[in-house]
Amino acid sequence: MGGLSGIFLIVNFKSVWLSALAVLSTYLSIYHGVTAEFPLTLVLTAVVFPIVFSIDAAYKRREAALDHYADIKAHVKALYLAVRDWQDNATEGDITQCKALLMKFFESSRVLFTSPVSAMRENEKAVYAAFSEISRFIRTDLREKGLNASEVSRCNQYLSKAMVSFEKIKHIYQYRTPRTLNAFRNIFIVVLPVVYGPYFAFLAKEFSPSVIYVTPILTAVVLASLDNIQTHLENPFDRDSEDDLNINVERLFDRFN
Repeated sequence: MGGLSGIFLIVNFKSVWLSALAVLSTYLSIYHGVTAEFPLTLVLTAVVFPIVFSIDAAYKRREAALDHYADIKAHVKALYLAVRDWQDNATEGDITQCKALLMKFFESSRVLFTSPVSAMRENEKAVYAAFSEISRFIRTDLREKGLNASEVSRCNQYLSKAMVSFEKIKHIYQYRTPRTLNAFRNIFIVVLPVVYGPYFAFLAKEFSPSVIYVTPILTAVVLASLDNIQTHLENPFDRDSEDDLNINVERLFDRFN
């Protein structure tokens, strides 16, 4: 089922109506005897190249987000282990409190990144509040429990590095493919299958009647599929596809319990 659902992510309703436009344009061109031998370089330069460029940029953003998320998890887990193992008199309450604070940070981060960008300013308040509580926990609880200054400083470094990685992920979430490039791509994806109707009619002279509309349909499906791939990679946090970044708060600390 995973492979079938993946196919429907890239071949969807957009593929159907673009194919319908291409077939209609081809039919009308054949019916009215309008043919032309257009160069295919226009398809490559106007649509394929911008889409491939956008896919590459979106893929790199996703990989960068995964790297920074891994950094956050590593530093947060290091902080958790420091609370658990570096204190000779660590209590279950200290460990539980630390875990609750770290879970609060991850939960608020998940809400932030899975919500629309328009809600970012409001949702990020909870994340920064969680950072503040963790900082106070390190400064007061850990130091008062006897953790020496160098170890407290190391814990603050873990927190600082996690904050740096969070800010990098937030910028990936906030800034995506330029709107002008998206508008350019969206316009030409619709226009080209229609404009190329006379070209498909020209090619139809070499085909038997049963396969006249194969070329326009394939062209429309390829263009729509590339656009769908770029769309799903655009936001690695929206959980619309199997390739998205998944902030699984529930399983984060299971291996340490």
